Amino acid sequence: MSRYEREFDTGWDAMDKDEATTRAYAIGVAERLGESNREELEAIYGEMDSAYHRSMVELAYEEGRNEAKAATDPDSDDADAVWAELVEGEVRTVDPGDVPDGRDSLPDALDSGELLDRQDVDSTEAVDRPDFLDR
Repeated sequence: MSRYEREFDTGWDAMDKDEATTRAYAIGVAERLGESNREELEAIYGEMDSAYHRSMVELAYEEGRNEAKAATDPDSDDADAVWAELVEGEVRTVDPGDVPDGRDSLPDALDSGELLDRQDVDSTEAVDRPDFLDR
């Protein structure tokens, strides 16, 4: 039994596009790890009702193959680790303190800078007499 067959039920009757892309991704990973399942991939293609959805499935399959490229030996423990990381989706959590907020969340190229900041409501500096006119 292949990694794909252990993870996913192959006796399906119908599937939506999200499930199809997830399965195509897993088939791509499995193929790169030495377990071809072309019949399942063709059945998934046939289930998609538009060329757009078929192309999304194809992209997911290729993405799975590309991301699993790091596993060079299908019989090594590295292949199981790649499968676990890419397909089984080991959960990675992000500490809320590490997520930037406010102005710090934007890259410098998208930051508006201080040009668009409003002046203080009580500021009269813009209408004051210029310093060079004072004696």
